[in-house]
Amino acid sequence: MIREDTMQSLHGEMIEWRRYLHRHPELSFKEYRTSDWLADKLESWGLQVRRGVAGTGIVARLVGGLPGRTIALRSDIDALAIQDEKTVEYASSVPGVMHACGHDGHMAELLAVACYYSRHQAETAGTRVFLFQPGEEVLPGGAIGMIRDGALEGVDAIYGVHLWSPLPYGVVATRPGPFMASPDEFEIVVTGKGGHGGLPHQSVDAIVAGAHMVTALQTIVSRNVDPLHSAVVSVGRLQAGTANNVIAERCLLAGTVRTFDEETRRYVSRRLEEVVRHVSDMHGTKASFDFVFGYPPVVNDESEAERVLRIAGGLDGIGEARRMDPVMAGEDFSYYLKEVPGCFFFVGAGAADGSSFPHHHPRFDIDERAMLDAARLLVAVADDSARDSHS
Repeated sequence: MIREDTMQSLHGEMIEWRRYLHRHPELSFKEYRTSDWLADKLESWGLQVRRGVAGTGIVARLVGGLPGRTIALRSDIDALAIQDEKTVEYASSVPGVMHACGHDGHMAELLAVACYYSRHQAETAGTRVFLFQPGEEVLPGGAIGMIRDGALEGVDAIYGVHLWSPLPYGVVATRPGPFMASPDEFEIVVTGKGGHGGLPHQSVDAIVAGAHMVTALQTIVSRNVDPLHSAVVSVGRLQAGTANNVIAERCLLAGTVRTFDEETRRYVSRRLEEVVRHVSDMHGTKASFDFVFGYPPVVNDESEAERVLRIAGGLDGIGEARRMDPVMAGEDFSYYLKEVPGCFFFVGAGAADGSSFPHHHPRFDIDERAMLDAARLLVAVADDSARDSHS
């Protein structure tokens, strides 16, 4: 049973911590002040703290007073290169950097869970391992380094939570099996022959070739991928030109590919390169193509996902525990799930009317009540899982 008095008493501190972190964001693998601030708090509560994991990550351990399994809980700690446009007192103080995905809330709730266990160590079954991971927002991600540096040694199961603004406050959602997609990236550089805007016949227009590529790439999903297999191809950047009356010699296209299975993933990468080559040849340009395979898909252990849904459904204050469809967002929590059983789940942090700004938006924010839901659920799931082999 969760000690609700302790957890409720920590909610005010969660809000305070989250707002401090929101005001002081740091980019991926540069979370130096964030990491020190987190580690200092964890050490003050008596946890065994290892700093500098995967560069700026932290692994903190607490051994309970009762027998049980070793359960890991994870938070990401990095921010994004986005200018905060909110008019709130806790808006980012760092120009061009903000927590636009909820990682500030993730840190605050996991700190609260660590503090909770430090106050109830004698009655805790098993060991809790708290992972504060850098670099979730950029490839290749920080999870690989955390694993390489021994973050999962002795861990029997792992759980992670994402505060999710598309879901309203009070909803918890996950699913067994494939849950989040592989976030791969590509970059194309088209090279033509620059020239005068009024004399196009003397040039080779890289912008025209690039524009045709953007259109042609959209046919990969609509006309080449099996309709029963999910895939997304999105061009997120198109950069070219220096003046209105100059035909551009160079055009850059960059984007992302999202898939759930390896066969589709490999096929789309090959087809992308073929389309780029053919369109480039058609326009008389040259094109380089670079494809970076990102995180594998997040695949939840079936029994662990059922555990999360069962416990969330019975937890006071949770309005709904929902089995949801997969989403095309990506997460490097997938690497942990390839090593040990576990589950990644969403806790609703958005407005009931759907008016919340989406993740990665300059005005992104969360319903701070969701942090308490997430912390309570992490404790309940970890406690249930830790007692599995000693029930």
